[in-house]
Amino acid sequence: MRSDPAPRAVFTSARRHPGPQSFAGECGDALVKILAYGAALVLIGVVVFTAANPLTDKVLQSAAEAAIELGADTAPSAQPAWSAALRSQPAFAVSQLDLPGKLESTEVLRNSDGGRKDVIRFAAPGEPPAAEIEVYRLGDEVRHAPPAAADLAARMDPGGIATIQPAGLVETKFGTAALFDLAGSRVRQPGCLGFIKTIESAGLRLSGWTCQGDTLVQKSAAAACLLDRLVLLSAGNDAAVAETFARAELRRTRCDGIHAQPIASADWITDGGAPGLRGRLGAN
Repeated sequence: MRSDPAPRAVFTSARRHPGPQSFAGECGDALVKILAYGAALVLIGVVVFTAANPLTDKVLQSAAEAAIELGADTAPSAQPAWSAALRSQPAFAVSQLDLPGKLESTEVLRNSDGGRKDVIRFAAPGEPPAAEIEVYRLGDEVRHAPPAAADLAARMDPGGIATIQPAGLVETKFGTAALFDLAGSRVRQPGCLGFIKTIESAGLRLSGWTCQGDTLVQKSAAAACLLDRLVLLSAGNDAAVAETFARAELRRTRCDGIHAQPIASADWITDGGAPGLRGRLGAN
């Protein structure tokens, strides 16, 4: 007799129907396709937005460049990098200047862009300087520095409220120097006279002031004397500076306040002072 095939039928009837499994797989595939389509739509939107707004990146780039240029233009001019050169020896001095009760001091300043300043001051203890002369060896920082007249006004009046006005010219051993009168100062006594002389061939600027004298002629003579008494101690390797001072010494005159008079600025008529007398008065 043949065996009953019922057990095989039992195993056959116990198998799961393939319909639900195929439906789950189709749903997963559909979800992946939807996400892919969504990402593609986002990418297309970004491309369309960028194409519709071509100036967005340019505006941001221009703003960044403007900020960089603004910082580059304002930072150097606001505060030039001057610092005291404590180990540098003075390169200039003032010889035989008669200022009773005033002590001479020298300060050397250097700039990271190559400039150097030798500042010589004459002052009584505890008082503002009565005279000052600054020898400025110009460096690249001069492009961002304030004008020479504005710098002189700030040095003459640290309070920053005074103004300087042209006061004529005066002859010195370095040539013709411009004179400036200080007005409106609350710190320095009235009557101080400033001066500026630029020597382009040597890259030098000589400037300062003196408070000596009562009349413009006397003040001008004191300013010329301060410049004429300036001597070179060491030029280093700067041949142009050495030549400038060598030639200036050949034009040096007596520092007696007679020959140093302002040019086209004041004389014994317009100055208000008594005219200088020449010769000797004979005794009666």
